[in-house]
Amino acid sequence: MKITLIIIGSLIILIFCIYTYYGGFKKISLTTDQQGGETIVYEKVTGDYSQSSKYTNRIYHTLLNEDNVVTTKGIGIFYDNPQKVDKTKLRSDVGCVLDQTDSTTINKLSGKYQIKILPEGEFLVAEFPMKGSLSFIMGVMKIYPVINKYSEEYSLKDSPVTEIYDVPNKKIIYRKKLK
Repeated sequence: MKITLIIIGSLIILIFCIYTYYGGFKKISLTTDQQGGETIVYEKVTGDYSQSSKYTNRIYHTLLNEDNVVTTKGIGIFYDNPQKVDKTKLRSDVGCVLDQTDSTTINKLSGKYQIKILPEGEFLVAEFPMKGSLSFIMGVMKIYPVINKYSEEYSLKDSPVTEIYDVPNKKIIYRKKLK
């Protein structure tokens, strides 16, 4: 009986520590900011959003190994609300943000990849720490309810949510267009 209590207590402490480390107690604050203008290399994807990292990683490794283009940020633009649209019909653009946007690099990549420049504008923005795979799950669980509540309160129209995976700064940036 005593050993069982020690094991249960240890598991509770371990879960608490993991939850804390991955941002479970982080207070989410939304700001508004002028953002956009990034040039992205992406792939259009239809299906479960949980598969997005597979496509982002493939583009990242192809850019690095075949094209000698280093990128430091991944991106996902998620067009549909998974609470309203069947998993198999969810639409997204996933890939990488180009750090180098000179014409030589763009010309070299344009025949091989889909490339676009994201529109600039005023966005609702939130950030979440990126410390590992669980960060993506925790971020979705913590950020999206706050964004959805704000959207309802201020009658924002449905618009895509963009997630930028900023590897050097170890954070995920979530943004939704305001206008």
